[in-house]
Amino acid sequence: MALITLRRNLCHLSDFRIHGALAALKSQPVNHVHKVVGERLGPRFSSRQPEPFRVRFHHARCKEFHSENGNDLPPAGEPVFSHDRDGFEQNLKSMDEQIFYRRLNSSASSEEVLSFINTLETLPDTMAAAALQRVCEVAQKDGEQRLPKAVLENPVFQALCVPFEQEPSKLSNTSLVTALQALTLLDVGPQSNLLRSLVAECQHRLHRGGLEVHGLCVLGESLIQLQGPGCATLDLIIYQLQGENLETFPPEDIVALYRILQACAEKADQHQTFLNKINNFALSIVSNLSPKSISQVLTALVVLDQTQALPLVIKLGKYVVRHIPHFTNQELRKVLEAFIYFGHNDRFLTTALEQHVASLCLTLDPEVVSTVTEYCSRKRILSEPILNAVAETFVCQLEKFSPSQISELIEAFGRLNYLPPNASALFRKLEDRLFTHINYFPPKTLLKLLHSCSLIECHPVNFMAKLFSPYFLQRLLGEESHLDRLSLAQLTQLLLTSILECPFYKGPKLLPKYQVKSFLTPCCSLETPVDFQLYKFVMSGLIDSLGARQYFASKVLTPYCYTIDVEIKLDEEGFVLPFTVNEDVHKRVALCIDGPNRFCLNSKHLLGKEAIKQRHLRLLGYKVVQIPYYEIETLKSRLELVEYLQRKLFSQNAGICW
Repeated sequence: MALITLRRNLCHLSDFRIHGALAALKSQPVNHVHKVVGERLGPRFSSRQPEPFRVRFHHARCKEFHSENGNDLPPAGEPVFSHDRDGFEQNLKSMDEQIFYRRLNSSASSEEVLSFINTLETLPDTMAAAALQRVCEVAQKDGEQRLPKAVLENPVFQALCVPFEQEPSKLSNTSLVTALQALTLLDVGPQSNLLRSLVAECQHRLHRGGLEVHGLCVLGESLIQLQGPGCATLDLIIYQLQGENLETFPPEDIVALYRILQACAEKADQHQTFLNKINNFALSIVSNLSPKSISQVLTALVVLDQTQALPLVIKLGKYVVRHIPHFTNQELRKVLEAFIYFGHNDRFLTTALEQHVASLCLTLDPEVVSTVTEYCSRKRILSEPILNAVAETFVCQLEKFSPSQISELIEAFGRLNYLPPNASALFRKLEDRLFTHINYFPPKTLLKLLHSCSLIECHPVNFMAKLFSPYFLQRLLGEESHLDRLSLAQLTQLLLTSILECPFYKGPKLLPKYQVKSFLTPCCSLETPVDFQLYKFVMSGLIDSLGARQYFASKVLTPYCYTIDVEIKLDEEGFVLPFTVNEDVHKRVALCIDGPNRFCLNSKHLLGKEAIKQRHLRLLGYKVVQIPYYEIETLKSRLELVEYLQRKLFSQNAGICW
């Protein structure tokens, strides 16, 4: 371990007789200090083999540090001379590193760190680098973008930096990369002499193959921060890391490796073989990762599009459950975004989220609230504890939510077909916000929000005239040549809602040119396609029940944009007619063959878009007969299926005869 004698970096030997730390340095400009250092250090190191490097401060007594170790303190005015090397070595031997790092990490400000360092006589270079890192860390925590001028001009800080700038070749690898990592935490400028010196020395050792795994990872991340992911040296770093045995990597370096590759996401294909090895090895270290590291790995997997790494995602998910209370808001948001991306869900994760959200109901960050809600919405998770807590937070802290976050919350309620207990207060608050700030909502965001309200029968009657106005439609169009299919479908369904469920609405209607013919489209559909296997099974039972295929039609597009899974036509007396007959049709039966995807996850609760479809079909005069998957799954034979369909179709209340 190298030792840096900072005492030599401060001033001429005669100046050390001045009582008080760094008094001589305060009287000289930094350039003068550098000149003296060069003159004093040059001959000393050129005439003999390199010796251990040390940081040395001059002060009357090492009061705080040595008193903790029980050392006797010298008289206050007794000078200490640089040639007393035996004394220096004794000081180093008596240093307790645990006490040093504990005191260093407890320092809450840069000034406190420097004040503590000023009480020490000598410092090994690793400790000096750690002190430099702590100075930068606490400045960053205070929200600083760069080191304050008071710190940069502090004599102790200047003295601490001198050996790192002028003699980086004397530093150990650990001290070198720690100092570099520290200075990249804050904006000190890539042209800084100190930074330039550290980077040059790191690159020199890199080309010699002298950096170990941790040094390579720190250098890679530092260069990304300073020069961007296009840095040419980065390829060499990744190449050298590929040649290392992953089993020798500590968990923190595996996480750093993910961050480096994430920064070079455009080259992910080139590194896919290496990524596969990392993904496989990472399975063995998941249990050792901190919440922050888990969040960073998941984020990297998303950016690098590692969809083939699902075993790793699933294992990370198991440990996420344990760490839910310990994630920061930002980390939790990244974790949930990754699970949304990979399509991962877990009932234990849902339970943990319910407990976490409920316990922090009114203190959660709006971004986290909207992400948790989006996660439930995307995965069709009807979690009443989460949705109720979200609704309560929304009512109490509405002013903190942005238009997009408000839309995401309401979309979740609409998609999951759920009204919270405080629904009246929630929609009253929402309406007030829209009346006062409606122009702050982007057109598509506003349309999605109001359409979601209609799914759960909270019809936006007061805003329909605005939605159907030419001005809004022009804003919705923007710079595009035509409106997207989803927006047109939402507008059309809102028009149908105004006619069927809000007959008292007398405002403008949507022009025919903006209306779609079908809500069922390959993408962005307002209907869920029928489950094919379930459909085939029910079809076979219908043929046996009705006697022939001609007595029912399948996948029928109605004049009202909805597609019916199976339609049966009845005459005035309730007898079944062939589907080709269009005369004497008195009643139409719509069979909704509802597979699992039409319900909330693991529940019998219809999604909002399926609920509004069945509601509208009834208002249009159809007799809606629901055939849910969970009833079909209980049937064990074809005979049971036929009997089940006959009960559904020919019950006393069905009005169907055969």
